[in-house]
Amino acid sequence: MGLIDNFLNLFSTDLAIDLGTANTLVYLKGQGIVVDEPSVVAIERKSGAVIAVGIEAKKMLGRTPEGIHAIRPMKEGVIADFEIAEKMLGYFIKKAQNRRTFVGPRVVVCVPSRITQVEQRAVRESVELAGGREIYLIEEPVAAAVGAGLPICEPAGNMVVDIGGGTTDVAVISLSGIVYSESVKVAGNNMDDVIVSYIKKKYNLLIGDHMAEQIKKQIGSACPLPERKTFAIKGRDLVFGIPKTLVVHSEEIHEALMEPVSAIINAIKVALENTPPELAGDIIDRGIVLTGGGALLRGLDVRVKEETGLPIITVENPLTTVVQGTGKALDDLDLLRKIAYPN
Repeated sequence: MGLIDNFLNLFSTDLAIDLGTANTLVYLKGQGIVVDEPSVVAIERKSGAVIAVGIEAKKMLGRTPEGIHAIRPMKEGVIADFEIAEKMLGYFIKKAQNRRTFVGPRVVVCVPSRITQVEQRAVRESVELAGGREIYLIEEPVAAAVGAGLPICEPAGNMVVDIGGGTTDVAVISLSGIVYSESVKVAGNNMDDVIVSYIKKKYNLLIGDHMAEQIKKQIGSACPLPERKTFAIKGRDLVFGIPKTLVVHSEEIHEALMEPVSAIINAIKVALENTPPELAGDIIDRGIVLTGGGALLRGLDVRVKEETGLPIITVENPLTTVVQGTGKALDDLDLLRKIAYPN
């Protein structure tokens, strides 16, 4: 069997996939990240035919005619629409390979911690139907720790907070495994949702998810900013039903984001309270590593430090840490077998 596997590996292009709620990233062995696109698929309602995937499909969100539907097949870190997820994965796998191969690739996929067996099976089956030959699943916080360069194989505590699109995973890792994890369904997408709700309640203005994301990126913060920032937003006036533009400022967006930021900090505190004393001592020395797109929120590192009193390390490229770690595991089969879920 070993000889057959070695023969197949000569003809396959191994892939690591960060299958996220907001974005999907694909790492091709020997080349690095070759796909980084939104996890969105646009389909024709009648036929079910795929019209667009990724960047082109995201442009259609909220802008499609009745006959076309733009869908996010991932919700809160797991597959919500099995059929659409399979089509999306098939598209990204083919795009990553950029050529026809006779043998399906070995695929490593990172998934949220505390994923159920049913959800694990859905991911495996989707990847298999999309062309994967040999499939491994890794928990996102472990992949993030590997991507951040933490010594996870040592008998010492490492704490990682991975704030994605659908979930925030907090994990304490030692000896290649998760000692304790806390997962909350509050992350980047939830921040967008509370901004939409805040603008609707305060100004009677309905804005789309894309506009909310832009507000968050431009003037959103976890701490009050030293200088007020403003941003012009566009939406539909709910009183008169006409398009309208108005200016919002950073203080009110900070106020809107207080709830999701507090939920993330609470999850970190719960994880710290449940960490064995020896590993807690290691975290005091090593600090907490923040990663994922949500880690880019202004002042989040400052707020977490204020609340926990611990050193905070924000990785250089938080959006790609998970897929980089998954790619490192793909390049090191011994490490992969240590940290992957059993097949």
